[in-house]
Amino acid sequence: MPFIYQFKKGWNDLSLTIKLFFLATLLFQIGGGMFSVLYNLYIQDLGYDDSMNGRIISIQSFATALMFIPIGMLGDRTSRKRLLIIGALFSGLALVGRSFLDSSASLISLAVMSGLFMSIFQVLAIPFLAAGIPVHQRLQVFSYYSSLVLASQVLGSMGGGMLADLFQVFGLSSVTSLRIVLAAGGVTAFAAFIPLLMIVETPREKVPEPKRTVPAPAQPAAKGNRSDFKLIAQFGLIQLIIGTGSGLVIPYLNLYFTNRFSISLSAVGLLISLGQIMTIVSMLIGPYLAERVGSVKAVVSFQLLSLPFLLLTGSTNVFAVAAMGFLFRQALMNAANPIQSAVLVERVSEKRRGIANSVTQTAFMLGWAFMGPVQSSLVTSNGYYWGYAITFSITGVLYVGAAALYYMMFRKPKQQAEENSVLSA
Repeated sequence: MPFIYQFKKGWNDLSLTIKLFFLATLLFQIGGGMFSVLYNLYIQDLGYDDSMNGRIISIQSFATALMFIPIGMLGDRTSRKRLLIIGALFSGLALVGRSFLDSSASLISLAVMSGLFMSIFQVLAIPFLAAGIPVHQRLQVFSYYSSLVLASQVLGSMGGGMLADLFQVFGLSSVTSLRIVLAAGGVTAFAAFIPLLMIVETPREKVPEPKRTVPAPAQPAAKGNRSDFKLIAQFGLIQLIIGTGSGLVIPYLNLYFTNRFSISLSAVGLLISLGQIMTIVSMLIGPYLAERVGSVKAVVSFQLLSLPFLLLTGSTNVFAVAAMGFLFRQALMNAANPIQSAVLVERVSEKRRGIANSVTQTAFMLGWAFMGPVQSSLVTSNGYYWGYAITFSITGVLYVGAAALYYMMFRKPKQQAEENSVLSA
């Protein structure tokens, strides 16, 4: 009950701008959720082999990664609201186009376009939120935001899978039913621009700053710059390792379950949705764990606890066991994300949060991009059992390495946040 009370109080304390942004996020992520579960199945139904799925994921990831740093720099210098509106409009148009055009050239070109514009939301959401809320609310609001993203994807993935199956029951072909659902997802993502238009953006000079209980000594700007860039590089390295491991497994989970266990689209959508629901709960609990053991220890604990379930998922031939392993891995690994975001914005100065978030996102997406061909090659050459078993095991090793690095780099409390406040004042 205290947890529910604090959640309701925290939600009521949010400004109208944050709530409107959450509504835009809801629409945008519902559309994205439909695509994340169904699009590679749609490609498969069009008659393309697994290598096409790997190629599209890699190319889209590269296009997204290429835009992260320019968008982060632009977001630090101009209106993030306008950029978010552009991202919603053109992402929606690209997703609708991907639903109807099926030549290999159009599949690849529209994947590039959607990757370019969807990257705007990925880069600017956290800096936009950080600019409009007090420091003491950041971890809580980031948890709300991350939970909302996943809840929206639950609605998209579960609803999309069920609709596709329902259309097939009424006699539509698999390709046609998937095409209709994907087009609906694109329109939903497009509609995210409407609440964004009503947002009043927080002026940069009015960004809430933490109260300084201990005066921080003045430092030369060059020293502050070096400190920021060092932190950004450290966060980027860790995200590159995590992204490399994630890129071997996460984009192909729906294919993994359908190919190894021969389950329906509705079952895949339901399973992935349940994983998101468990993650939502763990994300909301995450800040309370961080308060007790510290943010860095909470991140490492969540990541390491997820590893046995990851390995269990990739090694079993029993669907129920694989499903349970997937659900717990999903919840534990992703629960660390909002805590990591809070650590990032706490340690990097406000004027570089956009570029910091873009560098970490770029590093993560580069890992995804490089692993697309590797994953498809491993599965093609080793079969559906050993191919996936190998990729899940490699991912586990990379996650352990990332958790160890994260702990070594950030385990000691630093006064970086106070120093950055002085530098950006």
